[in-house]
Amino acid sequence: MAEAMRQTVAGMLKGIERYNPEHLATLEKYVEIQSRENAYDLEANLAVLKLYQLNPHRFNMDITCQILLKALTNLPHTDFVLCKCLLSERIMQESPINQIMYLGDILEQCDFQHFWDRVLSMSDLCDRIVGFQDSIRKFVCHVVGITFQTIDKNLLAQLLGGVDGNSVFTFIKYFERELAFVYFK
Repeated sequence: MAEAMRQTVAGMLKGIERYNPEHLATLEKYVEIQSRENAYDLEANLAVLKLYQLNPHRFNMDITCQILLKALTNLPHTDFVLCKCLLSERIMQESPINQIMYLGDILEQCDFQHFWDRVLSMSDLCDRIVGFQDSIRKFVCHVVGITFQTIDKNLLAQLLGGVDGNSVFTFIKYFERELAFVYFK
């Protein structure tokens, strides 16, 4: 369904039509499909945020949260920063958006253990994004891969969100590209 919707949305985002507020309902539905089907379309999501900026009376907190969480799943790319630039300071201070901003800050600081603790306390938001945790784990493995030459498997398990000892081997295999040059003790 996401791929079929992608074609429809691509047409809506051409030229001046990108700013047509009549497209907002379709674009919001597309954000929800992305969340359910583990798909991602940065251009469409940025268009939604821009339409909210131009039509503040149409702002939807839930859709905005989903867009921000989806942007976090695409780290280390700058999608989250691009999304933040389309939000006012007032909106960024409202809950739960301020909590998602904090998640972004924690990830930027690579404080992964603290990040997983916060995600647990926000599971109602984060669990709506299919593949959220695995996408963040991929980012963690990317950071580990460029930071460490050698890492203890127990430390890696903690950084991956406290996965158990047996699961860490599954993640090492699954993210072997990100961890290609890391030796495990």
